[in-house]
Amino acid sequence: MDTVANVGWSGKTILLWVLRILSAGIFLAAAFMKLSGQQQMVDEFAIIGLGQGFRYLTGILELAGGIALLIPRFSPLGALLLLAVDAGAFVAQVAALHQDWIHTIVIGALLVAVVALQRPALKALIGR
Repeated sequence: MDTVANVGWSGKTILLWVLRILSAGIFLAAAFMKLSGQQQMVDEFAIIGLGQGFRYLTGILELAGGIALLIPRFSPLGALLLLAVDAGAFVAQVAALHQDWIHTIVIGALLVAVVALQRPALKALIGR
């Protein structure tokens, strides 16, 4: 009988994939909302004051990062990219939107965990 242990899946590997899929799902959904022009996103970016082009840029970054999270080789870079996007979302929530900012902290923690679990892969990617 094949079990998870017999096919080489450690608890760390399973946790990493759960975090990758969860984080990618969050950012791919957010990218869809921004890139499809959903009214909530249009309104939020109008309040932020950086223009609708910034909404498209943010959506493209979320799309690229979400896809990168699902490709093991590029997952650490995708997580770092999305951490930067998430930090910007935190600032926007606190400074301009005055809405719930706790979710940005939770999402940031998920991304930090993804990066931390892949430190060796990240070091290999950046040549150290």
